[in-house]
This record gives sequence, structure tokens and C-alpha cells, in this order.
Amino acid sequence: MAAGIRDVAAAASVSVGTVSNVLNAPHKVAPATVERVQAAIDKLGFVRNDAARQLKAQRSRCVALIVLDIGNPFFTDVARGAERRAAQSNLTVLFGTSDDDTARERSYIDAFDEQRVYGLLVSPVGDDLTRLRTLQSRGTPVVLVDRDASSTPFSSVAVDDVAGGRLAAEHLCAIGRRRLAFVGGPRSLRQVSDRLRGAQRAVARHEGVSLEVLDTPELSVLAGRDAGDRLRARRPRDRPDAVFCANDLLAIGVLQALVLSGDVRVPDDIALIGYDDIDFARSAVVPLTSIRQPSTQIGTAAVELLEAAANNEEPQHIVYQPELVVRASTTGTSTTAGD
Repeated sequence: MAAGIRDVAAAASVSVGTVSNVLNAPHKVAPATVERVQAAIDKLGFVRNDAARQLKAQRSRCVALIVLDIGNPFFTDVARGAERRAAQSNLTVLFGTSDDDTARERSYIDAFDEQRVYGLLVSPVGDDLTRLRTLQSRGTPVVLVDRDASSTPFSSVAVDDVAGGRLAAEHLCAIGRRRLAFVGGPRSLRQVSDRLRGAQRAVARHEGVSLEVLDTPELSVLAGRDAGDRLRARRPRDRPDAVFCANDLLAIGVLQALVLSGDVRVPDDIALIGYDDIDFARSAVVPLTSIRQPSTQIGTAAVELLEAAANNEEPQHIVYQPELVVRASTTGTSTTAGD
């Protein structure tokens, strides 16, 4: 017969409550006692019945995280930050990627709801938050990630993407570029539309500067490469002299299409700036200027907000300010300290 929690308590000469604390809140127990209980667990081969504990608590120790694309290094870093912070509270993170698909997102939400997760962290595909409102009304806390939710009942952690778009376009104008293009999509994603809106506001402040919009079906390297091919196919005088991409993956794709062909020089002919400042940005064939987001910090803060929501605290909203990181793709040299 499998060992139970009472067997562990007897072997370690402690109470059942102490064993429970070691399993669920080890910070409340003296280190020597934790060590003694853990030794008993290892000796007896005890494995706790998580299903039974979940039924009693009406909540598991698993946090669900749904992102737009786990293949995007930005979201990978967000997940890493969430996972590290969750581990400090004895929580486990379950991951799902919606692939910018509302049906897929809903399927994940339903699955995690059935598992009675501790809470849900989600970067929503669209603006319809009805399913999330229902989930939270039934007692599962929800935190929106990479989305400001100040006008909703949810806590949220995000970056001011309008400010980020403005930073990008202002930088391009400051280095003398006048025919700008924005590459990104779908515009139904709040992050894309906010970054475009910020760029449009900046351009409106500069006389003689234009902003063309090239829509893409997704935020990927391949979509960026296709946009870059379309630009390269134009006559030189019909091309923009600067491109702002909605994320770094798009920018890397555009860079590949322009530079590898040998027809267009970056930044001489076209200056290029991305968004997110993923690790690949600095190691690109032409180091990429980008708008930096504190991705790991976003994941950490999201879990902290979720714990606060689980304790019935009022919704909180954290909005980080983005940072311009200048590299060779706009100026020909890297000028940001530490790069």
C-alpha cells in the first residue's frame, strides 16, 4: 500500500499539519524540520494525492499561462519570469499558445478551467473578454499579460505600446528619415494597433514625413521576409527610407529579404527598427535597433498580481515604459550602453 501523509508524519515525528506545511508552504517550517520531513518522504516514496487536495481546496497549485506565440522569444522570456516567480510560491506553470486564434484560446481557457487552476495569466487575442469575466466570477483569478486592462475588472501588466511606437518613429525622424513604413499585423491584436497608433502620432508632428502601412497576417520571420521582398521589388525611389516593424521577428525577416539579396543596404538605403529587443536582435547580421520591453519582469509581476487577486485584493495595473535601444540597423553603429 502506498504511504500516506500520516505515515510521513509518524516517520518524521511531526504532526500531519507540519507535513502539510512542508508540502504547501515550506517557508513556514524550520529548515531542519523540512529536511527531516523530506527525508521521510524520500524513504517512504510518498507521492501526495493532488486530486484529493484539489477537491478540498477547490483550487490546484497550477497557474495557467496562455500567450499569443510561445515561439516568439519575447513570450518565452515572459514565461520564464512567470515560472521562476511561481516556483517561489510552490506553484507550477502550465503553458498554452493561442497562435492568435480566438477559438484556440477559448479551448485552452475551457481546459484550464476544468483543471481548476489556481489562476489564469493570458495575453488575449482580441477585445472580447466575456469568457474571462465568467471564469473570474466563478472564483478563478485572471491577470491580463502584455495588455493594459485598466477599464476591466482584471489586474494587468503591460508596456505602454503607444509610447513605444512613438519612440520608434521619433528616432527614425530624428536621423533624417522622411518616408516611413510600418510593417505589422494583424491589427486586431491590441499590441500591433497601439504601436501603429504611437508611430502615427509621432509622424503627425513632423512636417514632410509620411507613414505607409504594410499589413502582415502574423508576427513572424516569414511574414517579415515576405514584406521585405515586396519592398525590395519596388523601384528605389518608391521604397520607404525607414521601416518600423511591430516586433523583432518581423524586422529580422525584413532584414533578411533586404540584405541577403544585396540590392538594398541597411541602414544606408533603409533604416530598420523592431520591437521587443529579443536576444536575436543584437546578433542579427546587422544588429537591430529595437524598442525594449522588460519581458522577464512582466512574467514575474503577472504572478505577483495573480497571487494578490487570489487573496481578493483590488485589481492592480502595472504599465512599464519602453526603452529605445539603438544599434547599427538605424545608425550604422551601436550606441546603447551595454550592447
